[in-house]
Amino acid sequence: MSEAQTIQWFPGHMTRTKRQIEKSLKMVDIVAEIIDARVPVSSRNPVLDKLIQGKPRIILMNKSDMADSACTSRWIAYYRSRGIKAIALDCKTGKGVNGFMPAIREVLQEQIARWEAKGMVGRPIRVMVVGIPNVGKSSLINKMCRGGNAGKAEVQDRPGVTRQNRWFTIGKGFELLDTPGVLWPKFDDPVVGERLAFTGAVKDDVVDVEHLASRLLEHLRDTYPQAMAQRYKLQGEDLSEQKGYELLELVGRKRGFLISGGEINTERAAITVLDEFRSGKLGKITLENPPQ
Repeated sequence: MSEAQTIQWFPGHMTRTKRQIEKSLKMVDIVAEIIDARVPVSSRNPVLDKLIQGKPRIILMNKSDMADSACTSRWIAYYRSRGIKAIALDCKTGKGVNGFMPAIREVLQEQIARWEAKGMVGRPIRVMVVGIPNVGKSSLINKMCRGGNAGKAEVQDRPGVTRQNRWFTIGKGFELLDTPGVLWPKFDDPVVGERLAFTGAVKDDVVDVEHLASRLLEHLRDTYPQAMAQRYKLQGEDLSEQKGYELLELVGRKRGFLISGGEINTERAAITVLDEFRSGKLGKITLENPPQ
């Protein structure tokens, strides 16, 4: 198996984001952490864990439409066993989003009862939305706003779009605080950086796309061989001994990505593999399983 490439990405605004989150925590009642359901471990920032200690939280498993649903269910059960409420949703289509506010109320039911006992009926619930870049925070807020008077969060399919904290009023009784995406200063485990790069959370211009696609193909061969074989017409091929780059060449040949002299255009093949994984064309895939 080829080695994971070392990927580091810590733009200046990430340090500022950390400070903004620390300052804003005292203004909110609960933290909603959005993660990518395809990489539930790698898309959770350990820095956030330390920052939001002691604050009620909920985990939103976004992009669940592209993840393996059986695996997502196991993750939700795993979080529940650790006392953390988690729900699956897809912020682009809106699937599962209507479960967001009821889940928040469920986690805060004791706190809400205390407010009401003090006569603070209808006090707005303030929710901080956190997560790494490109995980779907702005898409969630736009779905919650539904074109009302709250304004819209800027949504682009690239990391690092939200640059400052912004408040949104959602219906009666909810206020959402959007924060810029925060990545860690250093990936201690190179596989974490690599899996974030697979999903597009790390910009492609800081990685070697051919090596990245080769690594992804190795992972798919070991975990979702049928999906990979079907997508790239590799049925009947013996893939077990093939290294990642050989798998990439095979995909390029099957797709007809040839350049002069019959050489395979592996860069084009790599871009295709990454794009098709990120857009769900390879099927519903989760790259990380919960601990047993």
